[in-house]
Amino acid sequence: MEKIEGSIQAVIFTNATGSFSVFRLKPEQQSTSITVTCSFPAPLVGQNVCVEGSWVVHPRFGQQFKAAKLKATAPDSSDGIERFLSSGALAGIGPAMAKRIVAMFGKETLQIIENSPGKLCEVSGIGKKTAQKIFESYNEQGELREIMIWLETHGLSSTYAGRIFEEYGSFAIEIMENDPYRLAHDIDGIGFLTADQVAAQLGVEKNDDSRIIAGINFALLQIATNGHCCAPENLIVTKTAKLLNIGRESIHTKLQQEIDQDHLYTEYIGGEQLIYPPYLYFAEKQTAQRILELDSSVEPLPLENAAKMTSEWEAGSQLKLAQKQREAIEAVLRHGMFILTGGPGTGKTTVIQGILFVLQHFGLKVLLGAPTGRAAKRLAESTGQSASTIHRLLEATGIRAGDESTFGKDSDEPLEADAIIIDEVSMVDIVLMQHFLNAIPNGCRIVLVGDVDQLPAVGPGAVLKDMLRSGAVSSLRLEEIFRQAQESIIIHNAHAINAGRMPDYTSSSDFIFLEIEDDETTAAKIVSLCKNDLPAAGFDPLTDAQVLAPMHRLPCGVSNLNKLLQDALNSTSAEKNEYKTASQTFRCGDKIMQIKNNYEKNVFNGDIGFIKAITPQKITVTFGENSVDYQQAETNQLMLAYAMSVHKSQGSEYKIIILPLTNGHFIMLQRNLLYTAVTRAKEKVILLGSKKALYTAVQNNRTQKRYTLLAERLAHNIN
Repeated sequence: MEKIEGSIQAVIFTNATGSFSVFRLKPEQQSTSITVTCSFPAPLVGQNVCVEGSWVVHPRFGQQFKAAKLKATAPDSSDGIERFLSSGALAGIGPAMAKRIVAMFGKETLQIIENSPGKLCEVSGIGKKTAQKIFESYNEQGELREIMIWLETHGLSSTYAGRIFEEYGSFAIEIMENDPYRLAHDIDGIGFLTADQVAAQLGVEKNDDSRIIAGINFALLQIATNGHCCAPENLIVTKTAKLLNIGRESIHTKLQQEIDQDHLYTEYIGGEQLIYPPYLYFAEKQTAQRILELDSSVEPLPLENAAKMTSEWEAGSQLKLAQKQREAIEAVLRHGMFILTGGPGTGKTTVIQGILFVLQHFGLKVLLGAPTGRAAKRLAESTGQSASTIHRLLEATGIRAGDESTFGKDSDEPLEADAIIIDEVSMVDIVLMQHFLNAIPNGCRIVLVGDVDQLPAVGPGAVLKDMLRSGAVSSLRLEEIFRQAQESIIIHNAHAINAGRMPDYTSSSDFIFLEIEDDETTAAKIVSLCKNDLPAAGFDPLTDAQVLAPMHRLPCGVSNLNKLLQDALNSTSAEKNEYKTASQTFRCGDKIMQIKNNYEKNVFNGDIGFIKAITPQKITVTFGENSVDYQQAETNQLMLAYAMSVHKSQGSEYKIIILPLTNGHFIMLQRNLLYTAVTRAKEKVILLGSKKALYTAVQNNRTQKRYTLLAERLAHNIN
């Protein structure tokens, strides 16, 4: 490999995750600069670097130096020092200030900052506080350099240094040397295998206890990612043995030691030992305990008064409740906790409105909530009253303690409410339910509403299904499809799919299936529908329609469809600024989704917005009436949303849903996925792809088993 030393002139591009960068480098003793690309974050402007790699010719951008390694040092020329200080690397210094500092101290500037920061006060505009801020910031840079050297020495890219310093501070090197496996848990972008390589360089043996424990914990993390709260011992041992490439016996021995020392927890069901990570064990136990406590802590309200209030509400709303709907309202008054479930068109929203009216006329303070911002907005629109996300109700702080987020509302500072109604409960995982129930005071009524036939929560657990399966909580399933809903082909087909019957796609233009065998042709047809057919019919493809996909990969997956639809609906032009990451390009006008809760910006996972402006410093996104700014390092919170997964669409409604069903998606073709997608549409469903794939989705009712004992804890009071 060729080596080139020089100074950074400008950073052309670096993506949000730090996995790709482009910068201009001026080699030593040369007058012209070169373009360098690398698979890690760019260094700071003005830094001296040594890059190792080879020359390549890009078909569009010409000759570039592709760096495989990069080592950075402090700049040593006056120009380089000024560029370094102007880059924003040190707090308290901008371009003008940098020019004045270097004009006074020249090449000695960095030594002055490090050893005699008081002299900075000689520069116009710098007082004692600013000088101290610059000194402290430079010291942090010094610690960063030490971390960078340590990482490079141990085979890791030095570009993780910033994230590691932010997480561990001055103890970074000590922590990494004593427990390198913490890197996989704490640092985004560093996986278990990378941490394992570092551990090997530090002399950790293959059968070392710390390695086996880390492997077990990583296997449990993977299991939780797949929706399980616990797993059989044999499954954990098998996964860990495959991960570590060691014998099962040593893993089994260490696993038992971890259980004996209460680092892991177990339950025996049917002669099988199920093993939990601590946070999921206590989440499940506390959830079961609080459900039973809350259900028994409420005094019944008089049903005679309720019947009168319900009749009054019916007259005022010009509605006539069915018998089961009346029974649901009465059940809420009798029980501390009540579950209302049912498919589309069965009147769940009407019952919520009736429950709300009656409870408030009894003088109760009622809160409304839902798992996502879009579901909360729908609940507010249907009831005419304020509704919040569960995270916002709990005053989530965004700060994590161990494996869990922290909340302002908890058992010590409970919610102020006499009753709480939560919609779309199928989306709630066991950890969020634990925190929600812990924040509810005894005596408060809880009404949980959801469609149990939809996809389960992304996180661990199957809370709604388990509560119903236990029989320990009063519940009612609405099954009658009301007359107005019966006229909807979408609702008719949703119930047909749920019953395992093929949908009717020939009787109405509101529900169609376009048979296309080829995946690429299917993707092209989706683009044509959004670019030509929908606008011609008077629909806005960005706001009225939503393309969904069963998977992220393949031609009809979320990633490829987003690229195709972006090019078709918001193509590149000289008037539109862009920002490129390794996986996607953001462009002014793009439809995007927030994919992480951000409490500071008041935007949440699943919120949909549009990019309003892109500058070198920030991306501005509008979410409804709110305008939110993102720094480039924050763009990993955003993804294009021309297409999204069916899971991400839960809790939302759109006029039109477009869903490809192809044989390539075979592994994900399940009845509850198709049912969930179809029930997102209000006016029109367009399915397209293979008839075999459609048939497979309808017939496949074998949902993945989730290992969870919430139902058993509720039914049999397992402690």
